[in-house]
Amino acid sequence: MTAQSRESEPKDTRSVNVSPYVELGQVLTTELSGDGDTATYTQAAAGVDASVQGRYNGGSASLRYERSFGYGDGVTDGSRLSGLARGYAGLVPNMLTIEGGALASRTQSGRDNRAFGPMRIRGAEHRLYSAYAGPVIRTRAGDAEIEGDYRLGYSRLDTGNQVPIAPQAHVLDFFDESVVQSANLRLGTRPGAPLPVGVGLGAGFMQEDVSNLDQRVRNAHLRGDMTVPLAQSLALVGGLGYEDVLVANRDAVRDAGGLPVLGPDGRFVTDKSAPRKVAFDVSGIIWDIGAIWRPSRRTSAEFRFGKRYGSTTYSGTFSWLLNSRSSFNLSIYDGISGLGGLLTNALSGLPAQFTASRNAVSGDVDGCVSSQEGGVCLNGVLGSVRSAIFRGRGIAANYSYRIGQVTAGAGAGYDRRKFIAAPGTVLAAADGVVDRNAWIAGYLSGPLDERSSFKVSAYGNRLRSDFANGGDATVLGASAAYQRQLIDGLSANAAFGIERIDGDSINVGAASVLIGLRYDF
Repeated sequence: MTAQSRESEPKDTRSVNVSPYVELGQVLTTELSGDGDTATYTQAAAGVDASVQGRYNGGSASLRYERSFGYGDGVTDGSRLSGLARGYAGLVPNMLTIEGGALASRTQSGRDNRAFGPMRIRGAEHRLYSAYAGPVIRTRAGDAEIEGDYRLGYSRLDTGNQVPIAPQAHVLDFFDESVVQSANLRLGTRPGAPLPVGVGLGAGFMQEDVSNLDQRVRNAHLRGDMTVPLAQSLALVGGLGYEDVLVANRDAVRDAGGLPVLGPDGRFVTDKSAPRKVAFDVSGIIWDIGAIWRPSRRTSAEFRFGKRYGSTTYSGTFSWLLNSRSSFNLSIYDGISGLGGLLTNALSGLPAQFTASRNAVSGDVDGCVSSQEGGVCLNGVLGSVRSAIFRGRGIAANYSYRIGQVTAGAGAGYDRRKFIAAPGTVLAAADGVVDRNAWIAGYLSGPLDERSSFKVSAYGNRLRSDFANGGDATVLGASAAYQRQLIDGLSANAAFGIERIDGDSINVGAASVLIGLRYDF
């Protein structure tokens, strides 16, 4: 059963939980390399953690606004918004639902345009925003089930203090913004209603427009599928269809010497007078074959292999609810999109009821959430902030555990992106080049006694790039916090965090200590 189908079912319970808070803290940050600079700053924050669960609606949100006041040159004054949200609302009960999600996060990168996490030290800091919304329809016409959805997504990267890229370097500029649209419709029957096998007919369309060099990826397909029961819990599945995939981009404006022109933000200036040049154009037959295994309501698996995008493709999911307290989820994915498309898909895959994990010092969303439906980590999505369209393949696994107020989870995965760019343009050097990101993340929080609690989290990334200035990088980070209630609503906080980046283009680390107060309304 998919997350969307679970959300469409009526809920027996109705609850609203809104927990606003304010925080005031003093932070000391010391660099662990180079000159060993030390900086202090005050951070004031206001946030809210909320969840709503009703008969035909539900959702969760973790939002935080922070203002920092730096002392000296180490940290400048600034403000930022961070958060994660996902929800749905039934417009027509058991038929039409609207759903959406949003992300606001902070990351840091080196000159090779890879993201390294929310380290608050000297370097190129970026702020990433993404949101999507759209209707989902599920209804019946006799024995036939009708399913459809439409999503509109928008993503933007605010580069802030980005370092401009030399035109001669064989690198991509940073992602700016993109708009994603996707629509799917399927009409099908289940085995035994009325035929002994299940049959279906579906169509889909996706288009992402990336502002950098007017890149566009468009994918349209039509396919039929069949489900053949082999046993009570096992079925053979397969599909056959046709697809048309196109990736194209414009070139940059060139100066008198033939070099690409950079704008004031360090990105390439798009030559609007020239038409898009085709980078990837594949159309033809697509097919896949696989199996569905559902031995119980707690366990389900589906794996397929076949041909798509002109080559072999693999996909799959595995969901295992071990008991009422713990679950395990695994996904294998393959698709062509830009960063915005990947973010939209990741947000739509979040559970509607979740608890977000945050860095104990910075307050940033760590990327992992816990839920009774299973934990999800977004760490694999942010392994690169390059602007180019890519074919992304990978695997992600997540485990979550919850008993009472104790919450724990872990995730691991591997993401591989092969970039696609048109010849004869400034992006040509990126065509066929690969970025790889192996990641791991974990978190644990809970009470120590009636008045105190703790929280710890950690993450690690191993990044490899075939770009000329890419190389390898290892990113490690961890944080721990202790909270002690002083009086009703008011608590004292102490936290420690450490982060380290070791790579060919950047070598830096930092340790931070926070002492502060928090008031929960």
